[in-house]
Amino acid sequence: MTLKVAVQMDPIERINIKGDSTFALLLEAQARGHSLSYYTPDRMAQVGDRLFARVEPLSVRDKAGDYFTLGEPERTPLDSFDVILLRQDPPFDLSYITTTHMLERIHPRTLVVNDPAEVRNAPEKVLVTSFPQLMPPTLITRDKEEIKAFRAEHQDIVMKPLYGHGGGGVFRITRDDLNFGSLYDMFAATFREPWVIQKFLPAVKQGDKRILLVDGEFAGAVNRVPAEDDLRSNMVRGGSPKATDLTPREREIIETLKPTLKSRGLIFVGIDVIGDWLTEINVTSPTGIRAVKNLGGPDAAALTWDVIERKRKAGA
Repeated sequence: MTLKVAVQMDPIERINIKGDSTFALLLEAQARGHSLSYYTPDRMAQVGDRLFARVEPLSVRDKAGDYFTLGEPERTPLDSFDVILLRQDPPFDLSYITTTHMLERIHPRTLVVNDPAEVRNAPEKVLVTSFPQLMPPTLITRDKEEIKAFRAEHQDIVMKPLYGHGGGGVFRITRDDLNFGSLYDMFAATFREPWVIQKFLPAVKQGDKRILLVDGEFAGAVNRVPAEDDLRSNMVRGGSPKATDLTPREREIIETLKPTLKSRGLIFVGIDVIGDWLTEINVTSPTGIRAVKNLGGPDAAALTWDVIERKRKAGA
């Protein structure tokens, strides 16, 4: 089966191919003989109920500094593609949300991965609250009195933006930290939406595990260990990738999430687990494919394309 594939992503010239999961998915698609095209969200246009974009033919190669070639841009109906990979990074703002409304008009005739309506309805730090039994104590608010009460109860907390990504804007506030008031003021001035406040999990020093799921099934894991001088374990923030196995608790988490992910059409997902606790369900543009494979784990890109091809063959 040969598919006509487009990828909606941020500017391709800015990615770091060493760890970029979108690039891994593109390499696998090309290796299977699928044709590739590329566009950025700002090139989309809706005319009535038709959706178009100025797309460019794309070829990729695993060579740092010389990893892609683009052809001439051409205005193309997006429903002429078999598959669109929705792989633009957060922030999950109104611009992002608008693209999901637009792509919803062609899905599932054109299979959008992940389902744009479900991406819109499942922000990473919101969907996870559907599973409170799997989470650490968590508060979503911008109300100062709520945060003060939560901090008084749990003593040691983490504050982070609801729609942030890559570890940006994550702060630990201990019981006696005098910076709380200033940090609250900074968050209030910076973010219009509520924030996430969670009980601090000391187990983060042993790592924040990224577990990849493809159609709800386990597709690899990497333990991201933070640097000695940082709270954050994200690899873009200096976290070190380490090989890892699943614990019984993590298998329980996966089995609990699987029906929801499958029913929502969330084909490629990355969940984050610290100790025994699920902290995020990443559905926009999860990372980790190359790190897992480099450590000898499963090839999540191949597993993802197996599912996509099966769904296209079935007409899903």
